[in-house]
Order: sequence, then structure tokens, then C-alpha cells
Amino acid sequence: MARDAAPDQPRNLQSRSVLAGQAAASASEMESALSTAPDLTAAAFFDVDNTVMQGASLFHFARGLHRREFFTTRDILSAAWHQIYFRVVGSEDPEHIDKARASALAFIAGHSVSELEEIGEEIFDERMAARIWPGTRALAQWHLDRGQRVWLVTAAPIEIATVIARRLGLTGALGTVSEHVDGIYTGRLVGEMLHGEGKAVAVRDIAEREGLALDRCYAYSDSSNDLPMLSLVGHPCAINPDATLRSHAKANGWRVRDYRTGRKVFMAGAKGAVAGVAAGATWRTLRRRK
Repeated sequence: MARDAAPDQPRNLQSRSVLAGQAAASASEMESALSTAPDLTAAAFFDVDNTVMQGASLFHFARGLHRREFFTTRDILSAAWHQIYFRVVGSEDPEHIDKARASALAFIAGHSVSELEEIGEEIFDERMAARIWPGTRALAQWHLDRGQRVWLVTAAPIEIATVIARRLGLTGALGTVSEHVDGIYTGRLVGEMLHGEGKAVAVRDIAEREGLALDRCYAYSDSSNDLPMLSLVGHPCAINPDATLRSHAKANGWRVRDYRTGRKVFMAGAKGAVAGVAAGATWRTLRRRK
């Protein structure tokens, strides 16, 4: 179903977060409508990057686009080096990174929805399937086996998130919604990227629509940015957590699961850091070509 261009984009950050959450919840309506799960008041919500999958899904997607000559090796290597440097030195401005990641998704402007969906399926097989954390996959299956619905909740584009959810046999996905008209992406987002408070808004909307009892629901994430979503449910769990989330989880008696070795901890963080700028390099290259 096409999402028509919105005439006026809200300028207030909180308003955009609400819009992003509502858009993501609406995008999942088709998947949830097909569910026949018997446990109708409990569900599980999983972040994707470094929670379900090693590294960042958008980075893996960008590498798949690089293989298809959407941009050059020099672009992606330059992006990777700068992002790893910033993450190690710790000199990144969070507000700047949020803006960079949001603008990065504009690289799909001018491409069709069907094209992105087809490429997403191919890239899942090529680069994502082998990077799914077995422990997290087992947790998701635990919920499915108990008749509970399972949604992914991620800042990645909804099209990529939907592919991952479908291939893992999950209920559906909530992700960043990109505006498109007549099946062609405009390069703008509906609201903003789905992160922080936006994820909590999306989960609340799903809970209200599906009659879920949030105190019976579960949420899983690696990032302290997802504290609004984690704090919303009765059973939060930190998976492969960053230092802030680990500390918060321990202080509040939350479960913690870490499936990484020491090397994987470093590599997962580095790959997650690369995602935003790597995709941004894609967008800049496409603009130069245009």
C-alpha cells in the first residue's frame, strides 16, 4: 500500500517521533491481521542491530548495494574509516549522527518500492542470514512456541525489517517509513527515523490496537537509546548491551544476555557505527551522479 507524500512535516522533534511510531505501527497492520496466535495479550518486541543480527542491518544492506555498483569502494571505505574513528575516539555529536542517519535513507530516492524489496531479499541471503544471533533467534522462537506474536522494532527501513521478519518466521516488523508516491521513493521520511521515543510510541500503538497487556509483554535491545521501549513492558531484557544499558539493567534487575566473545563485542560496535555514514556515502554518490 503506497504511503502518499505528507503535505506538512512536523518540525517539533517529539511530534516527529510520534508520527514515526504511528507510521511504523500502521505498516505492520497487514502482518498482524494474519496472526492466529492464541496468547492474545502478550507479545515480544526485538530491536534488530546487534540484538537480532551481528552488526547493523543498514550497513549490510549498503554493502549489498555496493556489490550492485550503487556506489564505489572508495566511498564505503572512507565512510567506514571515519565512523570507526569517531566511535573509538568518542567525539561524535549524537544530534549530528541522528541527522546523518536520517538523511542517509534518502539514497533510495527515485527507486521503486518493488526494486528495494527484491534487493532486500537477495541481500538477506547474501549477508544477513549468517549473522543472526542464534541465542536471540531462540528467544524469538520461545515466544512463538507459546503462541505469542513477535515484532521487530528497528530504525532500519521498514522494507528491510519486513524481509528479516518474514525470513525468520516472525509476526511482522516496525521500521522507519520512507515516503513514496506511485511506488517511487521521494527520499523523505514519514516523521523521522524510528528510534528512541518513536519505538515506544509504535509499541504502544500496537498494544492498543491488538489488545496487548504491556505488563505481560517482552522487549529486547542492545542499546540504551531503546530505554523508552524497554521501560514500557513488564519483561525488558538487555541483549549484547552497551555500557549504559548494562548498568541500567543491573540496577533495575532486568535480565541480561550477551552472546558475544571479546572480539565480537568490538566488531559488532564497529559495524554498527559504520552503518549511518556508509549509507550517507551512497546518497552523496547518487546525488553527484544525478
